[in-house]
Amino acid sequence: MSKEFEKVQAEVDEWIQTVGVRYFNELTNMAQLTEETGEVARIIARRYGEQSEKPADKEKDLGEELADVIFVAVCLANQTGVDLQKAWDQKLKLKTERDRKRHKNNEKLK
Repeated sequence: MSKEFEKVQAEVDEWIQTVGVRYFNELTNMAQLTEETGEVARIIARRYGEQSEKPADKEKDLGEELADVIFVAVCLANQTGVDLQKAWDQKLKLKTERDRKRHKNNEKLK
């Protein structure tokens, strides 16, 4: 398996130590994660959903907002001792075992 999450976690930690001074506490990071997720939701709702997109929203970069979500999630993983590579590998295995036939047999997806 690839070890990309290990690299990402190390990159974020190095950035925090050299540029960011220190991690915000977990509660602050959770609030930031919620805020960033809301920004992603706003773009999706207006660009791909039924809400009209305001001129200012058209300039928003979905990729940048998704990266913000990932960055804060990695911060939370780092400061709480979560090995994202291990968690990812376990989650993918679980989803594969659980959903192997479920989605293929779902009439709504045909």
